[in-house]
Amino acid sequence: MIHTLSARIGALVAAVLVVAAAVVEYVRVDSVPEALEAAVAAVIALAVACLAISLPGTTARSAVVGGTFVAAGILTWTSTDRPIFIWGVLAAGGLCFLLWSRPWLEGLRQLPRVGAAWTGIAYWPLGVVGALLVGHWTVGIQRLAYAGIFVLAALVLIAIVRAGDRDPSVGIAAAVLVAIAVLLLAGSGSLFDSVRQIPPGSGSAQLMRDRFWGGLGVYYQPNALAGLAVISAIRVAPDRAFALWQRLSVLAVAGVLLGMSNSRTGLIFAFGAACLHGLLTLWRLRPDLPSYRRRWLAVLTPFLVIGLVVVYSQASGKLTRNRFEDSAKPPSSTAAAVTSGRTDTWKQVWVDWENAGVAEKLFGDARTSRAVVTRLNDGAPVNGPRVQLNTDNAFVGAFRRGGVFGALAFVAGVLLLLWHALRRRRDGVLPAAWWTIGAIAVIPTIMSEDWLLGGTNGAVWLTLLAGEIYVVFRAAPRRVEAEPEPAVSV
Repeated sequence: MIHTLSARIGALVAAVLVVAAAVVEYVRVDSVPEALEAAVAAVIALAVACLAISLPGTTARSAVVGGTFVAAGILTWTSTDRPIFIWGVLAAGGLCFLLWSRPWLEGLRQLPRVGAAWTGIAYWPLGVVGALLVGHWTVGIQRLAYAGIFVLAALVLIAIVRAGDRDPSVGIAAAVLVAIAVLLLAGSGSLFDSVRQIPPGSGSAQLMRDRFWGGLGVYYQPNALAGLAVISAIRVAPDRAFALWQRLSVLAVAGVLLGMSNSRTGLIFAFGAACLHGLLTLWRLRPDLPSYRRRWLAVLTPFLVIGLVVVYSQASGKLTRNRFEDSAKPPSSTAAAVTSGRTDTWKQVWVDWENAGVAEKLFGDARTSRAVVTRLNDGAPVNGPRVQLNTDNAFVGAFRRGGVFGALAFVAGVLLLLWHALRRRRDGVLPAAWWTIGAIAVIPTIMSEDWLLGGTNGAVWLTLLAGEIYVVFRAAPRRVEAEPEPAVSV
């Protein structure tokens, strides 16, 4: 009876949200067709939320860890000029992490065994040293706070695995899907439009109004949003622990978000994952993969989703166009235009490094806590304030934030990540299929995204970190010894 009552309350809340989305859109644009589109988008958002809460194996602590990171990521774009909200979320999460991560010393001793810790955490303490050496005390304190939060998050994941042999990546994937649902609901009014709502006051966002960001004050950068969709699909779709409808649904979610976000890096990530899934499925290289009657159909399904996204994106002229062609000061070369200005950013990183002192050369740029990059041809108005840019390249980002030592730590982390993805443990335990797929498929994205660096937009990194921690620290399966047969009486 309690279950029935909960279902009725849930259905009522869902109906209210769908109607509210339609009403808000009608009030905003005075159009019945637009209101109906908003209602359909709200239904999709609620379906994604239902998918998230249906995932078996979710723990409250892993969901809080994932929720902290995705909430901070959303606020990074929603409250850019009000960082107090971002710090508030991180502080609340950090307090929970502090309580849940004991024993701290044991966890700290184990953390260097994890490759993702070297790619996404090591540059923070290095950056602290660099900032203190050049006397930038505020930057050093901020970086120390970042380092503490990310280290504690990793220690919580280790504690979850050590305490109950549970895979914390499931709860993180659930939190990611909830965040996607929130963004879809908030942006329901413009999900199907050619011109979409964007964060106010963002010059770069003005050039990407054809990409889905969310809406109504809740935003997420489209490339990062595509990364969330793909990593959630990688976590759920190849795992036999989930029902068929859950595995297919998460693929559909990834397809919708890839199309609406128009992310080329997201497509590369998804294509790499599809290729690896096909290889593992055809040759039955992992026992935790679902058993399929028609393996070829299981192999082709992700490619079908990707193909539909490519056809949709190319038909609308979005996939190959120069996104900064209408900016006040466009990128300086064809290569920069094709990479949406990334090569200009990387050149600026090198110029800044050459002009830096020894401390910043070794330990990273110390002018801002996140070592952001500024350049003149950033797409913003010529006389306007300069945009604070990420490096959009994980290796360059590690070099920027941690200097020479940060770059070396990143390379070591990637090698360790791949080692864990491809090798059996000493006790014969294989890494989970989904994690092998994710850890290898994310490598090409190093060239165009900071995903392996973590940070407040670090849900992709966090999911892989959780999976690697489970791979490295999970208990070996118990061996079942056969009972001796009774002696034969003569």
